[in-house]
Amino acid sequence: MKLYLAPMDGVVDWVMRDLLTRIGGIDQCVTEFIRVVDVVYPDHVFYKRCPELKTGGKTASGTPVFVQILGGQAEPMALNALKAIELGAIGIDINFGCPAKTVNRNDGGATLLKSCDRINDIVKSVKKRMPDHIPLTVKIRLGYDTASKCIDIAKSIEDAGADLLTIHCRTKMDGYKPPAYWDWIPKIREHVKMDLVVNGDIWNLEDYKKCQDLTGESQFMVGRGAVADPFIFQKIKGAYFENSWMDTKKLLPTFFESSYQFHSENFAITRTKQWLKSLSLSYPEASSIFQNVKTITTGNEFIDKLQNLTNQ
Repeated sequence: MKLYLAPMDGVVDWVMRDLLTRIGGIDQCVTEFIRVVDVVYPDHVFYKRCPELKTGGKTASGTPVFVQILGGQAEPMALNALKAIELGAIGIDINFGCPAKTVNRNDGGATLLKSCDRINDIVKSVKKRMPDHIPLTVKIRLGYDTASKCIDIAKSIEDAGADLLTIHCRTKMDGYKPPAYWDWIPKIREHVKMDLVVNGDIWNLEDYKKCQDLTGESQFMVGRGAVADPFIFQKIKGAYFENSWMDTKKLLPTFFESSYQFHSENFAITRTKQWLKSLSLSYPEASSIFQNVKTITTGNEFIDKLQNLTNQ
């Protein structure tokens, strides 16, 4: 079994990766995407998305982090992948799954799922530029507005030389509406030999077991479920059986302080409120804390209140 932390833009940044991998159970992470247009970005763009480039491409707890790129032009994608590798990236991931309208309007993410040929060209171009020892992974959805081409898409990615394919089991038009269509994974498996990672709607241990039983796979990616329950990876691996809310609430002040240091006071307040709302999906107690801090706008008042609430 291998478990991955999903690269959710605006959510799973360096601070969240560091915190969740310190808890344990995560085998690999992927950064938020770097939006590639027609230029090769300077160093600071890559370091902003992936500070782990300065620590051997791994989090402080030793979890590998791949750099994710997103775009529709093959050569710029390839050149930026090479730049990331020169800066220390230990793996590259290509995002063909982002459903955001702004991204899709600008020829990135899930809009590429309309063309197997374009996907094949981009993956092949990136792979050609990369050193043989650096893995190239790809993340997709089942399709843009229908899953009818998902097998052909997977085959085109394998043909282009990717080492692993993560499949979010919804189309772009499905967004994040339940359910995730895990039943497509065995159908895709019949046509490709490459490693597959299953993604979508794994919120708890029960979901994981259902997904594993249905797909027969051994690699899974968790995103929103991990932000709602930071101990989900440990639970899946059978390494955690305690009262997870008691342990989770202790992480909140640390998360705030790290976000403050990583960016700014306002950023830390906003991100901590955001995380409390996500935690509320698993823990009603988090909703109570959110209600108590949601109107606070200054750092000192916020952390004082947060520490007081989490010590109760």
